[in-house]
Amino acid sequence: MQIRHEQLAAHLVRGVGSLYVVHGDEPLLSLEAGDAIRAAARAAGAADREVFVADASFKWDALLAANANASLFGERKCIDLRIPTGKPGNDGAAALVAYAARPNPDNVTLVTLPRLDRAAQASAWFTALTGAGVSVAVHPLEREALPSWIAARLARQEQHATPETLAFLADTCEGNLLAARQEIEKLALVLPAGELEHTAVEAAIADVARFDIFELSEAWLAGDATRTLRILRALETAGIAVTLPIWQLSEDVHALAAVTKAVHGGTAVESAIRGVRVWGKRQAALARAVRRVAPATIPPLLLAVAHLDALAKGIGAGSVWDELATTGLALAGVKVAPLPPRAVFG
Repeated sequence: MQIRHEQLAAHLVRGVGSLYVVHGDEPLLSLEAGDAIRAAARAAGAADREVFVADASFKWDALLAANANASLFGERKCIDLRIPTGKPGNDGAAALVAYAARPNPDNVTLVTLPRLDRAAQASAWFTALTGAGVSVAVHPLEREALPSWIAARLARQEQHATPETLAFLADTCEGNLLAARQEIEKLALVLPAGELEHTAVEAAIADVARFDIFELSEAWLAGDATRTLRILRALETAGIAVTLPIWQLSEDVHALAAVTKAVHGGTAVESAIRGVRVWGKRQAALARAVRRVAPATIPPLLLAVAHLDALAKGIGAGSVWDELATTGLALAGVKVAPLPPRAVFG
């Protein structure tokens, strides 16, 4: 059985199974899924717990022995296996296949894994585990779902907030749910129950948002100028090398140029985007950019990218982060000062 992490609570209400596999790349949600399974196991009588961490020196026979042996107290037990790399190796793969083939109904087994690529999810050991138990996929929370997630957390501590305040909290906590949970729990300590005043929340909350280059790419392609500028400032403050967002901007502007040319030549937008190898949410953002950005503005953007590359290498004068922001905002559709003329590169 395969379920998403948000379906786990309803599943556990119906009773705890004998084998769970939690996998994904959102640490907080993965931790909470594991906590919920362990709590359900305890409630079902699995008071004893054995924890195994499958590092390079791990002996897989110990896992098989734990599954076969009864609890020290004669009760059910929880076997908690963590594979930090997501790669059990040949011996581990064989042990996991054998483990899944002979599940012990007296035990509750929890296997925790990071995000797995397609090959790992198609492997014999993973399919054996998920075929014998319940697979819980933990995916990062989408930006659009974050205000609702925050509202639910506030409700647990008998607090609620306006949509404006929820949006503010989402902006400050985006991409860092562990820190977001801490900030939300802090609100229960420093502010009373009930409606939260926006100014009080602003004073109490630190900006703990964390972004990456792909979110920046999605922002300026989608025409979200405010988000573009915020992510750029966050990356600069975090000490990210400026060459990385410049590289991403170059990739995006060149992709925009190629797709626009193909579309004007009669190619469908979707086919043209696949041709420049843009995937995921950036596909939709690039499609919006093709419809939004006038073809005449693309050559100046290409020149500006070349200018940024020169600045990053110490050629020319000016603040490379400020000029990166100017060009990123121009791609996002904001009217800014004229982009660098061709003479700059001569």
